[in-house]
Amino acid sequence: MLAFMLRRFIYMVVTLFLVSILSFAIIQLPPGDYLSSMVAGMSAEGQQVDQQFINAMRDRYGLGDPVYVQYWKWISGIVLRGDFGQSFEWNRPVSSLIYERMGLTLLLSVATLFFIWAVAFPIGIYSAIRKNSFGAHLATLVGFIGLAIPNFLIALVFMYLSFRYFGQSVGGLFSPQYENASWSLAKVGDLIAHMWIPIIVLGTAGTATLIRIMRANLLDELNKPYVTTARAMGHPEHVVLLKYPVRVALNPFVSTVGWVLPGLVSGATITAIVLNLPMSGPMLLRSLLTQDMYLAGSFILLLSTLTVIGTLISDILLAWLDPRIRYS
Repeated sequence: MLAFMLRRFIYMVVTLFLVSILSFAIIQLPPGDYLSSMVAGMSAEGQQVDQQFINAMRDRYGLGDPVYVQYWKWISGIVLRGDFGQSFEWNRPVSSLIYERMGLTLLLSVATLFFIWAVAFPIGIYSAIRKNSFGAHLATLVGFIGLAIPNFLIALVFMYLSFRYFGQSVGGLFSPQYENASWSLAKVGDLIAHMWIPIIVLGTAGTATLIRIMRANLLDELNKPYVTTARAMGHPEHVVLLKYPVRVALNPFVSTVGWVLPGLVSGATITAIVLNLPMSGPMLLRSLLTQDMYLAGSFILLLSTLTVIGTLISDILLAWLDPRIRYS
């Protein structure tokens, strides 16, 4: 097990290095840079451009240096000093902008991930062991609806229903009086009261997907000889079900950690805009549109890091659940 974990960790480090190169290359692909876009915008509005200021900014951030020099300045600052660079548009350190958004983003994403598992696990088991019942058909119908309807459309429906029938404002994660207030128990309670709609909206598609995966995998396992043997040995039905086929069918649940978590962080951009959520998606979209290279590159690198770390965690959990995996 230790050798397996060490091997996976080495793979993770190598992958992160390659991802950092690709992340920096991607944000260099569009022609020009943020300063070029700023100069073009100021010229279009008839504003006078201070060329000395532009040159000073280029020298400060090394925009006139070769790409590999810019990459080394960026990645060495992150690894050695925790310095992600300066956001041109916000005129603030990228690290402060990321910490503001990623905290609530990760909180909401992890809560949504637990919601997905808590709902999909029992429903997937029920729809497999009662595959021809009304409840199983209803779960299948709800699953297809969840996969078919975009999250932002579900968000609009929930916004209307909560405001129309419950009188609750669902824009953002805080009420207006707590928006800029310091943290307290009252603010935490207000955050919890506002989180249920984003959690349901963001978790709909993932829940529907995992219900289908759990049902399909469990149906494959229920008719295998080892299940029949366990029943013949006199074990209670719930012990036979949970100890053997469900444990094998859990593998897809664990393996989804690698893509569900970064998917929730990055794939909720439209939903975050609709619900006015202070998440990383809208800021990442804005940084890409304005070519704010250090901010965009840092977000892309962090999302890729989440994917790699999630994959590492899922590999370790899978090796713990199924010993055959660590030897493959």
